[in-house]
Amino acid sequence: MTNVALSAMFGATPPAGYESLYFDRAAGELRGGIRKYLGRRTPDKIPSSYMDDLDYQEPLPFEFLIYVAPEKIWRADMQKFRERFRNAPSARDYFAFLKATDGLLHSQGPARLAVALESLDRILKEIRAYAGSETEIVMFSDHGMNLEENRRVPLKSDLERRGFEVVVPAFGLCSYAAVYCRDDQRIPDVARASAEVSGVDFAVYRDGSEVVIESDRGQARIKSQGDSFKYVTATGDPLSSGHLDQGFKTDKEGFKTDKAWFAETAGHTYPDAVPNIYKSLFTPRVQHTADILISLKDGYYYGWSPFGRFVRLYATHGNALQSSSNAFLMSTHRQFPEFVRADDASVLLRR
Repeated sequence: MTNVALSAMFGATPPAGYESLYFDRAAGELRGGIRKYLGRRTPDKIPSSYMDDLDYQEPLPFEFLIYVAPEKIWRADMQKFRERFRNAPSARDYFAFLKATDGLLHSQGPARLAVALESLDRILKEIRAYAGSETEIVMFSDHGMNLEENRRVPLKSDLERRGFEVVVPAFGLCSYAAVYCRDDQRIPDVARASAEVSGVDFAVYRDGSEVVIESDRGQARIKSQGDSFKYVTATGDPLSSGHLDQGFKTDKEGFKTDKAWFAETAGHTYPDAVPNIYKSLFTPRVQHTADILISLKDGYYYGWSPFGRFVRLYATHGNALQSSSNAFLMSTHRQFPEFVRADDASVLLRR
């Protein structure tokens, strides 16, 4: 997710929630949402300190208007970036966040995005000609996309039909969901029930110092010991990771280091899933961590119903699969490693 990913990539403060609509535990209510897009970008509408590093970002209303007038908005976004860059000081790094491409791909698909990227390519070539060939351009994304039409998962209604009292913020049309339970004792039951909902890939929750993974392919646990992790299947293999035990260097208790997991599974169907899933629940990636995090299958999304009726969703992101997890990072001057964690990207974004 954008704010979670960029706060990691810039080493910035965690956002309040996974999206602009989030559940505030202390207040016991949903906060944010559509109000974020009304008016100017005031301090209360800035999700993370990573925005302090941005020299250019689209005007706040563009984030919604890209779905209303996509052609006009993406062109205006790129033109504003071009003008701002030409007027910026040349003796320091310049960070621009071109967010219109996200909404364009969500609602218009890859063909329309290709037109926008060709326009961006012309702008970047103009910048090189203007600023000089010694000027390095680093381009990167905050997440990937599954490039297929998606349908909504009736997650909250299914859980409530089974008698569970839950809060499931529904805003953007994304392939993940965050569940907050009113009764902590029912978290395992809610996770198991969530895994049975059509379109859900798996659900994860904390159990003491461990993470439990529930899916229609079985149950597993992730255990942590210092900077090492162990993936233990109870039934089945939810992450399709069991075969990766071969070739792993483990300690006598079967734990593998964080670096080993990354080296062996960065290119997996679920990239770097074991450390990533564990950290998603045990590190402050957001200020209000969910009780249960749900990864949907490609081709499915959860979000705000009226928005889903307004937008035909050609692509989305948010789940733990390759298409969403793998972003890109490229440079005109440097060759980067094949895989880089978001948490380790900050030093590569600056010279």
